[in-house]
Amino acid sequence: MSFTSNKIQQLPPYFFSSIDKKKKELSDQGIDVIDLGIGAPDLPTPSFVIETLKEELSNPQNGKYSPYAGIPEYREAVASFYSKTYGVSLDPDTEVLALIGSKEGIANIIPAVVNPGESVLVPDPGYPVYRTSAYLAGVHAINLPLERENQYAPDFTKLSQKDIEQSKLLFLNYPGNPTSATIDVSTFEHAVSFCRDNQIAVVHDSAYSLVTYEGYKAPSILEVSGAKDIAIEMGSLSKSYNMTGWRIGYAVGNKEMIKALANLKSNIDTSQFMAIQKAASAALTSDHASVRENNEIYYKRMKKMVDALGTIGIDVELPKGSFFIWAPVPNGYSSAAFAEKVLIETGVIITPGNLFGPSGEGFFRLSMSVSNDRLDEAIKRIANLKARVK
Repeated sequence: MSFTSNKIQQLPPYFFSSIDKKKKELSDQGIDVIDLGIGAPDLPTPSFVIETLKEELSNPQNGKYSPYAGIPEYREAVASFYSKTYGVSLDPDTEVLALIGSKEGIANIIPAVVNPGESVLVPDPGYPVYRTSAYLAGVHAINLPLERENQYAPDFTKLSQKDIEQSKLLFLNYPGNPTSATIDVSTFEHAVSFCRDNQIAVVHDSAYSLVTYEGYKAPSILEVSGAKDIAIEMGSLSKSYNMTGWRIGYAVGNKEMIKALANLKSNIDTSQFMAIQKAASAALTSDHASVRENNEIYYKRMKKMVDALGTIGIDVELPKGSFFIWAPVPNGYSSAAFAEKVLIETGVIITPGNLFGPSGEGFFRLSMSVSNDRLDEAIKRIANLKARVK
């Protein structure tokens, strides 16, 4: 007798959890492993956020259940952030919902708004959780190819009429993971127009919205006129404020979708610890100086790695957002084969692009979320691949 459902038996382990296992195996063999695979910031949470949490921990009221939608202070902080950053007005009571990290929101929004057997459109290449969440919800995932030649903007002409008619939800993600693609608001305007015409809801995953460089400012999809009619946006403090383990995010936008998501969540969780919500409120209402300081660090790391890749014949443009570098594999290699070669010969973990969808084949992803000294060591090792790659 099996105590595992058929669905879970057929679900492969999350790739980045398997990376941790591989790292341990190699470390046990005495190999010094540098992980450029997973996107977990190495920089510390800002001290003022930590101090706020410490202060709130002493308040016994914060040990109680949170309101299901999140505490008013946090929802108001999110609304204030949108007003100041994007000029978007949000009703904290009906258009803002606290999430236990945006990954949770992505998983829950599908069963909240899509029926089993229907379809969702997922970026290809894109964050793997979109596909696995669809699978777990009994929903079909239809790949929306994102092409380098089109700067990884969605091209809806690549979809068949049947795919369009069957789709109930579209996921977008800019700055992009894994592609690090950045866009202007016109891309969102086109997506909103297409989805409104075809009665498709939109979820924009804006996890990297504040991680930007060279004066680039990532837009919000809610800046588009009428976007609230069909769209919500999910944000996270994980990458901008180095709060990955805190598990705090938000969903904003369309009232009906927010209500549906809140209804589902109220039946399976009780929001996030109130002290964490209050610390996150302090972050969102700050001047974001710590974010800009972090971005300077990431930018310098990105530039060093782009230069290093150039020395082994891999040409990549310096990204304007995220802390990922999305690069083509050298001729003669598949994504998996090149990742294996790099790991075996250098001890550096990179992520093969095919793990992000069929269109990711031929590419690999590097994360700049390791300390400067470890990154310098990784660059040194990768540079030694030169003679063996060309």
